[in-house]
Amino acid sequence: MALLVLTGCSTTPERLGAPIEGYNHTSAAINHFSVNGSGGPNISPYSGGGKQNCCVSLPVQWQPGLTVVVEWEKDPNPMASLPPLGTDAYRKAYKKHAAQYTQHRTVVEIAPYDGLGVLSVHFLPCNQVKVAAGATRPNLPNHPYKYPLRMEEPSQC
Repeated sequence: MALLVLTGCSTTPERLGAPIEGYNHTSAAINHFSVNGSGGPNISPYSGGGKQNCCVSLPVQWQPGLTVVVEWEKDPNPMASLPPLGTDAYRKAYKKHAAQYTQHRTVVEIAPYDGLGVLSVHFLPCNQVKVAAGATRPNLPNHPYKYPLRMEEPSQC
């Protein structure tokens, strides 16, 4: 009887927290980004993976029309040369440099997944974003996106 009572009370969660990681396929730096308000790591140009932040709440089972809001700040010239750190010249140059940062926001549909896993956010040229959340990683055969890490911006988006 006690076993019946205990098993009757157990439930499978409908939502879980998925760790967030990013992949930047562009020459800009992603200074920071968030998914549904939960922060992701900063990402250097043409890099990603390896760093995860916790977490965004998602359904355990994928549902058609499942979307997330992705917001990010982009530094279009991350290799800019600045004067020595801590100097007045640095502060002036940094203020001018940071004025070139751009803010972005988009609603993105999540690719279908069989089981919830790491949320992979792909930043692509022309401020396009793709999101996957399954038990897969880029470079694995079952990952829905096969983008090269180094993608060039077209002359017109």
